[in-house]
Amino acid sequence: MAARQTRTMFLDAWLSAQAGFPSAAAAPSPSARSIIQSWSDLRECLKLGSFEPHVRLLESLRNLLDSQSTLHVADPQAKILVSILGDEKIDLPDESYPLFLRLLYIWLRKSFRPSPAAIDSTVEVVCKVLSGRCDWGVHPFLFSEGVLILGAFCSGPGASDNSIGKCLDLLCRMLEEGYGVMRLVEGVMPNVLAGIGYALASSTTANACYGSILGVLFGVWDKEDGPCGSVQCGLMILHLVEWVTAGYINSNSFEKILMFSRNVFEGADKGYSPFSLVMGAGGLLRASKGVALSDMGTKVIMAVRAGAVDIIEDLAKYLNARFDGLGGFLHNSIDKLHLQCFALSLARCGSVTARGPFLLCLASALLNEVFPLRHLYDGVLGASSGSVISTVCTHLVKQHLDSVLFKEGGTITGVLCNLYGSADENSKKTVERMIWDCCQDIYSGHRKVGLALKGNNEELIENLERISESAFLMVVVFSLAVTNAKLNSKYPVDVQVEVSVQILIAFSCMEYFRRMRMAEYLDTIRAVIASVQDNMYASVSFVESMPSYTDLTKGSGTTYQWYTDEVQTARMLFYLRVVPTCIEQLPSDVFRKSVVPTMFLYMAHPNKKVARASHTLFSAFVSSDKESPNGERASLKDQLSFYYMERSLEDFPGVTPFEGLASGVAALVRHLPAGSPAVLYSIHGLADKASSLCLNNSNKESTMWKNLNEQEPCKKLLDLLLSLLPLVDIQVLPDLMKLLAQLVVQLPSDGQTMVLNDLYAFVAESDDLTRKTTLVSWLQSLSYICSQNNSSSNQNRKASTRRNGVLSWIARL
Repeated sequence: MAARQTRTMFLDAWLSAQAGFPSAAAAPSPSARSIIQSWSDLRECLKLGSFEPHVRLLESLRNLLDSQSTLHVADPQAKILVSILGDEKIDLPDESYPLFLRLLYIWLRKSFRPSPAAIDSTVEVVCKVLSGRCDWGVHPFLFSEGVLILGAFCSGPGASDNSIGKCLDLLCRMLEEGYGVMRLVEGVMPNVLAGIGYALASSTTANACYGSILGVLFGVWDKEDGPCGSVQCGLMILHLVEWVTAGYINSNSFEKILMFSRNVFEGADKGYSPFSLVMGAGGLLRASKGVALSDMGTKVIMAVRAGAVDIIEDLAKYLNARFDGLGGFLHNSIDKLHLQCFALSLARCGSVTARGPFLLCLASALLNEVFPLRHLYDGVLGASSGSVISTVCTHLVKQHLDSVLFKEGGTITGVLCNLYGSADENSKKTVERMIWDCCQDIYSGHRKVGLALKGNNEELIENLERISESAFLMVVVFSLAVTNAKLNSKYPVDVQVEVSVQILIAFSCMEYFRRMRMAEYLDTIRAVIASVQDNMYASVSFVESMPSYTDLTKGSGTTYQWYTDEVQTARMLFYLRVVPTCIEQLPSDVFRKSVVPTMFLYMAHPNKKVARASHTLFSAFVSSDKESPNGERASLKDQLSFYYMERSLEDFPGVTPFEGLASGVAALVRHLPAGSPAVLYSIHGLADKASSLCLNNSNKESTMWKNLNEQEPCKKLLDLLLSLLPLVDIQVLPDLMKLLAQLVVQLPSDGQTMVLNDLYAFVAESDDLTRKTTLVSWLQSLSYICSQNNSSSNQNRKASTRRNGVLSWIARL
């Protein structure tokens, strides 16, 4: 903390940066010649006792301030500035006074050992200049620069106690008379707060003056003519208190810390603004975390930290009482500000002892302020025209993306997870319910907005998705905290099951926003699936949470097409991937009612990844070993297999992905009972489809078959039929060989050669002695028939002889 104070040369600039204010674009630094000339002009002004025209004076001052980051004002140069200010004969323009004070401020902050005499003389002149003005609304920048330099005199080296006393008295009077300037003029707040910070850091601040300054810092915001509170002001207060109290701690000024605590944390009845109090508490906690102190210092720090946490807890209790339902929206803008500052205070203060109200309040801040998606969706959908959407909604979303609150979302989420671990069970359940419900709302809202804006305002959709992606990360991190806390032996099985199902449903709702690979996501998925897949109640509960076929296909408009709904498709893809893991636990009637319609619907999805997942789900069901006592599951497998082949082959090779079809066929061939009509139907269907595709190729040039690509649909189906030879039951094998023979003999000679070569290789490598003899005999006959069909070619006859020799050799294996 000491290092931080040392680096903070200009407190006003540091506070602005900590509050998230955009830094001003750096102007080109004036040349050394220009700076020298500016000082020369000021000396000339002092020598002549006038400066005409005024434009030249202002230009010289501004030229010096343009290089303030590198400018060094030495004592002789400061003397010039003070002499000009104190010379009543020189008619200075009003605009020049703030510039003079800023240059003197640079001198004070950058000088290593300024002359005490120079400091005291400067104080006299500055106080005289400022005392002669009282209408600060007319001179707002002189007010802000005056407060800043008076505070800097109080905390800087070299000033006498008498000078510091004068500065403090004048500063208090200016703050009491001119605090309304902070409301009227934008940009003065960092200077005024920095001046207050310097004054509080003074080692000679009297109790009366100290309390008066703190009264302005914490109490001016709720006054009718006072400045309006904001997140930026709150952050500056937080880091101002951090800077001040860090200085107290580093200098062992524990009396100052106790005085600060008594005036602020024990003075809630003084009418201080809650947002400023909670940010001040956060600043003290931030400054005092992890400090090594003496026994007395430790006791003092522990006492004031407890008081700071009490202030935060009081605000949390108040906000919890104001929530509409379970953390619903706070319609009062003041309450929303308090909620935002509560979250930022906890985010920046470091770890604190968990208090009961913290968890609910912080969860509400995350769901309603950090990720206000429900509010934004309502605004977009409620807009009356496209122009309103493009102006108001787009601006609001961009503004939130640039806000400090949104950028702190990850830190606030981390605090929530830490608080969750030590919260009571009722609070845990309430927060879980709040977050799971929010996931449902985000899914529903983003789906509606995406469909409403598609093709109209892509920029707005992209910005909303940036917020949604961050909300997804929050849900994942929180879900991992829940699994770590509850999926263990401390909790009964029914609690673990309920939590796991809720997490899976929440993840399904947020799946569209999963754009990166996260270890937390994978760890959570593994944990909850392990809990669900062995429990029938959990499996059924998860499956029955799937949107129904009617809900999936029925949209809000007449032009709705279910397969273009990307948000819905992402959610259903999640279900299609997870359901196979718990397929063994699903009763047949549940699978038929809740899964089958959706499974067959998404087999026709144009996205190959989605369609493949549907085929994989079918394969998992057919491959499942669990059987119902009345044979209902086996009967359902047979029924679905007929429709599966019909549906798959109808859309092949267009929509149906071959990999999905191959997995489904392999599953039903392997797992349906021997001699099942569904297996025979599948083989016949594949052969018919292959025949139609291959005959189309047969009408093309013969060279087409010589270089037939492995990706050609007809070649894929031929390969699939060949791959079934070792899989089908021995009772079905004759039908398969017959169908293959009929298909092969219809092919051109090049196609026959290609298929026969594949068959030779397969039979040669086969170690299934039961069916090998049959296959060899069949292959010899098929080869002979093909050679006879092509006997007009001598070359084909030679090839046939060679093949017969190979077959004879195979038969002897």
